[in-house]
Amino acid sequence: MKIQWSLIAGLVFALLTAIFAVINVDPVKVNFMFSEVNIPLILLIVGCTLIGGIIVGSYGIFRQYKLQKQIKLLSAQLTHIQNETGYVAPVPAEASVNDSEENGQLPT
Repeated sequence: MKIQWSLIAGLVFALLTAIFAVINVDPVKVNFMFSEVNIPLILLIVGCTLIGGIIVGSYGIFRQYKLQKQIKLLSAQLTHIQNETGYVAPVPAEASVNDSEENGQLPT
C-alpha cells in the first residue's frame, strides 16, 4: 500500500511540475561560467527535475545495494554461528498454528 501512495504522490508531483513548466515558456539567460545561453524556462525546469530524479534514484539504488550486502553478511554469520553451536531457532507460535490448520488438525 505504501508503494501505491508513493506512486500516486510522484504522479501528482510530475503533473504539477509539468503544468508549472508549460506555464513558464519564456526564454531565460543561463550563465555556465564560461558562456551564457538563452533557453526556454520549460527546458530548464524539466531538466532540473530530471537531474534531481536521477540523483534521488541513484541514492536509492546505492542504499538498496548496501543493505542487500549487509543482509548477505549477517545471514552468513548467523549460519556460521548456528553450525558452530548447533542452535536451532524455535518455530513461532503463529507458524505452528498455521501448520496444524493445513494438516487438518486443531491447534492445542
